Amino acid sequence: MTLHRDLLRANTRRHFFQQCGVGLGKLALASMLFDDRSLGAAAAQVSNPLIPRKPHFPARAKRVIFLFMAGGPSQLDLFEYKPKLAELNGQPIPPSFMEGKRFAFMSSFTKEVPKLLGSRRKFSRHGLSGRHVSELLPHTATVVDNLAFLSSVSTKNFNHAPAKILVNTGSTRFGFPSMGSWVTYGLGSESADLPGFVVLQSGPRGPRGGALNWGSAFIPTTYQGVPFQSGGDPILNLSSPKGISPDRQAETIRAIRDLNLARLAEMEDSEISTRISSYEMAYRMQTSGPELIDFSTESQETMKLYGAEPGAQSFANNCLLARRLVERGVRFVQLYHTDWDHHGGSENLEGALEKICHQVDQPCAALIKDLERRGLLEETLVVWGGEFGRTPMGEERETVGRNHHIDAYTMWFAGGGIKPGQTIGTTDDLGFFSAEDKVDVHDVQATILHLLGIDHEKLTFRFQGRDFRLTDVEGKLIQKLLA
Repeated sequence: MTLHRDLLRANTRRHFFQQCGVGLGKLALASMLFDDRSLGAAAAQVSNPLIPRKPHFPARAKRVIFLFMAGGPSQLDLFEYKPKLAELNGQPIPPSFMEGKRFAFMSSFTKEVPKLLGSRRKFSRHGLSGRHVSELLPHTATVVDNLAFLSSVSTKNFNHAPAKILVNTGSTRFGFPSMGSWVTYGLGSESADLPGFVVLQSGPRGPRGGALNWGSAFIPTTYQGVPFQSGGDPILNLSSPKGISPDRQAETIRAIRDLNLARLAEMEDSEISTRISSYEMAYRMQTSGPELIDFSTESQETMKLYGAEPGAQSFANNCLLARRLVERGVRFVQLYHTDWDHHGGSENLEGALEKICHQVDQPCAALIKDLERRGLLEETLVVWGGEFGRTPMGEERETVGRNHHIDAYTMWFAGGGIKPGQTIGTTDDLGFFSAEDKVDVHDVQATILHLLGIDHEKLTFRFQGRDFRLTDVEGKLIQKLLA
């Protein structure tokens, strides 16, 4: 009897999708060319899996901009003033610091006892908070009172790709959803004409780990990050081919959608719903995309503030684009800027570090200032950081640099729900270990979700018989960070 009822229920549902003249299929199809906000919840979910959803509790932030400095910025040359380290420059590090420790390039530290490397950079206090910032980041120094610094972040892997994937997915192994995917899965998006999760890249190459850093893994692919460009088509092949009229394109999309809806009714596969949504989004983006990257509506003062140039592929343009994306309701924007891996040689702590700081310093500060003056900062959480930091010991190559360091590094936060003008956590005099308020990558993830109104223990997805979550079985709130 139970089996009969189940079969009847399944047949009735398929009949509803396939045969009912005013059913979800017809309603969802109509929304391709017309606004679907008036549809019922079930119909809208077929048409748009990214419809906004309520958080677990009132949110302090509605959206996130994650400024990811891929390669591992040297906290000791940017934010962490260590006069004792400078005093002991050139002396061997005490053996107790090295016991049981492993580094990315062990050969650099096994030939002889590694020597301490004090920063050559001048540090000054800035703002009412009196935060130390190095001379390499003069623009960031002007917004320190808007920022909260975490000086004692630790992570679990000293190699680039797994460390990046850990920050972004909660695991050092591939095959897990990214933070942006979890956020859009949990909250949807407030933008009807743009993806909920957008990825912007700058620098000489993409981040190690590539698309694994913004993939959706086993949750529906509609929640994966969509890479954008800041010039030309926002997405490659977005424009219609020559000779294809709007009417012909619309007819083609209608036909494809009818086929997909029929298949959805038969298979009940969420990926088919994703495919329908993707066609719809691409169609709408042929209008919204070019308008998004058209900076002609920005004032010259704003362009100068960021250091942006129309049509350029740069971190500055991406920061301005990030502001335009969150203005239009995009939920999660992630900017990757590569080349922070300063071991020595051509990747040194002199010209190479100066160059990359020059590329990001002004745009990062401009983003904070621009969001604040437009009333967006209060509900936009901005995060700055990389996958790990750099060692207090020098690494001798052709020129001196620093190795990867996982025991203590620095991130900063601004906006939605954080308490600005403070530094959380301290490190020892050499900057090797966290001395107070040590936090883990999973704690950072749990806190980001909390600020968005999400309980990180309740945002789960069942896959292969297990409930997965971004923070796995770890993660605790960084209470001092919260306003």
